[in-house]
Amino acid sequence: MAQLLEGKTALVLGVANKWSIAYAISAAFVREGASLILTYQGERQRETVEELGGELHASKILPCDVTKPEELEALVTNLKQSAPVIDSLVHSIAFANREDLSRPFLETSRDGFLLAQEVSAYSLVAVSRAIAPLMTRGGSITTLTYLGSTRVVQNYNVMGVAKASLEACVRYLAADMGPKRVRVNAISAGPIKTTSARGVKDFSKVLEGVAAVAPLRHNTETAEVADTAAFLASDMGRGVTGNIVYVDSGFQIIGLGISD
Repeated sequence: MAQLLEGKTALVLGVANKWSIAYAISAAFVREGASLILTYQGERQRETVEELGGELHASKILPCDVTKPEELEALVTNLKQSAPVIDSLVHSIAFANREDLSRPFLETSRDGFLLAQEVSAYSLVAVSRAIAPLMTRGGSITTLTYLGSTRVVQNYNVMGVAKASLEACVRYLAADMGPKRVRVNAISAGPIKTTSARGVKDFSKVLEGVAAVAPLRHNTETAEVADTAAFLASDMGRGVTGNIVYVDSGFQIIGLGISD
């Protein structure tokens, strides 16, 4: 059976551990024949990502803090030497201060607001601009978002606003990069029990609530998100750009439920 990503090189940012969505996407890309490059942020993450990269047979594992322009420049310089053509970029990076997720949105600090925007939204713009010159065959850029971008989700707060910004960035980047045959999309995944999700207060209640009413009656699995990312990165997704693709067991269609 032909592999969807055979002959393609994928750069994945955001692998944190085996339970992260980025790890599942990386594994799916390797399964489908892609050559994989991973990045890590800071020395604290280096050992973990190198270990995971070894398991995934990544061809390169490089440092990159998306908030530091000099590290993005160094990443591109390294890629030009070792992987001059990038076919797929996966941006799975987001951050907000824990205190800004645990108190009312009204009380979000200025610094907390700007930090969430820089790491969770602007970084997609910065990374796309840096990597675009290497996408000489066209390709795919995929980021991760969540329903809290368009609806108020309790305790998601400043991250919901950052995700709304991220989704707007997807649309504008898709318009800018389309003439170069680069497609830009976001996957809106349902709630998944990742390490970062634990920063959202009462997250276990969110999981219970979604599984109870979503049409497919189960919580989203990382493998479901990963398979969708592989499709978007492949030639089968060649006509899809500027979209928010929901992989959430159908939860996004559900409105108000009235008990008997």
